[in-house]
Amino acid sequence: MPKNKGKKRAHNESDAAANKQEATTTSSAEAAPITAEGEMPQKKFYRSRAHCNPLSFNEAFDYPTRPDLFDWTEDHYPEHPTLAQDDTEMSGFNSQSAAIRPDVLDVGCGFGGLTMALSHVLPNNTILGLEIRAKVTEYVRLRIVAQRKEHPGQYQNCSVMRTNAMKYLPNFFPKAALEKLFFCFPDPHFKRKNHPRRIVSERLLSEYAFLLKPEVGRLYCITDVKDLHDWHVEKCDAHPLFERLTEEEMEADPCVTLMKTETEEGKKVKREGRFGHDMYYQVYKRVDETLATSKEKVGLGSVTAANFFGEGEFGVEVQ
Repeated sequence: MPKNKGKKRAHNESDAAANKQEATTTSSAEAAPITAEGEMPQKKFYRSRAHCNPLSFNEAFDYPTRPDLFDWTEDHYPEHPTLAQDDTEMSGFNSQSAAIRPDVLDVGCGFGGLTMALSHVLPNNTILGLEIRAKVTEYVRLRIVAQRKEHPGQYQNCSVMRTNAMKYLPNFFPKAALEKLFFCFPDPHFKRKNHPRRIVSERLLSEYAFLLKPEVGRLYCITDVKDLHDWHVEKCDAHPLFERLTEEEMEADPCVTLMKTETEEGKKVKREGRFGHDMYYQVYKRVDETLATSKEKVGLGSVTAANFFGEGEFGVEVQ
């Protein structure tokens, strides 16, 4: 048998070299983050799966037991426009910071295009983007920090938070605390068995109605999937606490234009012509419950506040 030519490297020498290289790579990664704080992040380093299952996402999220126990100025709005210097303490919080709370939510904000655009259009509101994916949330956070650094005094009324909006909204926001809720291009969950994962449903609409201010609150839905749009319209039309806005009312709302032009998916639809260049949207007003129980509402059908949780309603089967 011919002898192998050349010198073999010892096994322990190979392991030592591999360990040294791994240690060097690890130390370099720890020493140098992908994006330095205050610099604009590059989207290619923060790509993630488009969607995840919010009902089986078991990673732990931090959330307060009550909305009044969360200080929004600590990490999200440290230089909020309405935040004045006040050393008076109130229940452990600054008396000014205790009054600052988001009143506009961009649920599933993605890479933050709409969240940041709303900062300029709604300067008197406090905007919060909600995102369940860790890498995408970090991208939006770094993007906002970079814009705050580049444009002093701007973007102080917008921020982003990683959470599961299908589970924890009542832990962060009290009744009638919100003015606007945006659901832009959510996961369609095409399969019928996955429909409970959709962000607009009978149960969640009741939660959104609890959080929105009566007669002031607006719920925005936009998608490039016609079947999902029909689902949104069906569920919202049937709910006794939501009323559809007219085309004229929607055209007068600058936020409608923003959710078509500033969201990542909205730009893709225009650029690539996905699903036939069409975007389907509808806006609903949160009506006063005292009015909803006493008037006929178009599209309400047989659903009323009295029989809302009755058998045979909203998928509750009669045994």
